[in-house]
Amino acid sequence: MKKWLPLFAACLGTLMLLIDVTIVNVALPDIAADLHAGLSSLQWVVDGYALALAALLLVLGSLADRVGAKRAYLVGLVLFALASLGCGVADTSSNLIAARILQGIGGAAMFATTLSLLHSTYTGRDRGIAFGVWGAVSGAAAGVGVVLGGVLTEALSWRWIFFVNLPIAVLAIALTASVFPASVRRADRAVDVPGMLAFATAATALTYGVIRGGEHGWSDGRAVSTLVLGAVAIAVFAVVESRSAAPMFPLALLRNRDFGATLLGASGQTFAAFASTPLVSLWLQQQLRMTPLHAGLALLPMAATAFLVAGVFGRLMHDAAPKWTIGAGLVVVGIGTGLLTVIDTGSSWAALVPGFVVIGAGIGINAPALVSVGMAAVPPQQGGTAAGAVNTARQLGLALGVAVLGTVFRGAAHADQPMTLPHFVSGLNAAFTVAATVGIVFGVIAFALLHRQRPAMKSDNLEQEAIAA
Repeated sequence: MKKWLPLFAACLGTLMLLIDVTIVNVALPDIAADLHAGLSSLQWVVDGYALALAALLLVLGSLADRVGAKRAYLVGLVLFALASLGCGVADTSSNLIAARILQGIGGAAMFATTLSLLHSTYTGRDRGIAFGVWGAVSGAAAGVGVVLGGVLTEALSWRWIFFVNLPIAVLAIALTASVFPASVRRADRAVDVPGMLAFATAATALTYGVIRGGEHGWSDGRAVSTLVLGAVAIAVFAVVESRSAAPMFPLALLRNRDFGATLLGASGQTFAAFASTPLVSLWLQQQLRMTPLHAGLALLPMAATAFLVAGVFGRLMHDAAPKWTIGAGLVVVGIGTGLLTVIDTGSSWAALVPGFVVIGAGIGINAPALVSVGMAAVPPQQGGTAAGAVNTARQLGLALGVAVLGTVFRGAAHADQPMTLPHFVSGLNAAFTVAATVGIVFGVIAFALLHRQRPAMKSDNLEQEAIAA
């Protein structure tokens, strides 16, 4: 059993960082009441974490090559633990958001290095087992997060959704320090700091601009200026990456139709499937008066169906053309989100179940193929960049999705007036409609772009499939 301790250490960190993407959703009403936080602040509690992951995943992967994967993973664990403590003791929404951003930075360092550590630790059949277990843990994180968040929030308080990370992080740090060998450093590996700064500025400015515009109106000077800043930062990022000798993201990859379609599929999936979850949690608890635990259980059918479909049909879908797994799978996600618009003022939580089951089925079809198809579409030496880019697209889709759907919700719910159940339902259905449209449109585009046949997979099939999970 000793040989599996490194796998246990890697899975602990991965489970912790991925759980924290969803664990906060069911705690949002309690956070709002305790910290007197409005909808825009709650959006940033979710988005601060997702944005940090999206903005830093690629560049921290490069930095980890320079300092060694083990050292980067340890630093990420320590930062994640300290930030979790900061989240738990936060006395204002601003302090909580700042701590969530620090959590995301630590999570990005961990996410960028776990597979490298497992790759260097295991060989042969053991490597395949390790990647398979890691993939299963990653896939289960979303479901564990909503249930654990409900249990901790109801039994203790919302602060314990962050405090629970501390003993887990201490154990992961101790194991990582003792069971992983020292990692090889590549001092010649350049870190694209200008590209990182431009990308982070673009993502943050666009997200802030959308949230600000939804709250204060689209003529608001700060909203307009930050949206313009985001657009300029995108242009700067394109110029920097096209001229860099070691770009964070080689723009030439976008000329590959399969890879571009995979990025669309990754961002569209999280936008369509998960970006409305904070609003659903608020509806369940603020309007239907459900407890955090019951709200978490109500959100579980999506994750459970995704896990079941991916597990039962994953081998069959492995040989399917990517336009069916990525493109059509995303369309199924969009259709499922569209089914959620049946909610009216007399609906109970059960109205969510049909839509959640269909969304989960689409995720189970779509998610396992995303990274493996993206990696297969590029040269072998760029496989790691491709995997990082797909995971970045996932987090960016979530961050922008939360911002956009929050803005749509405000407009349709007349958030400047006292919030009644009819207003809330109108806003919720408007958000579902937009999310469903994004899923279907992105899915159709991906379907059209992807080649008919599945790209030839490289020799590291097991690793690709593990990352995809």
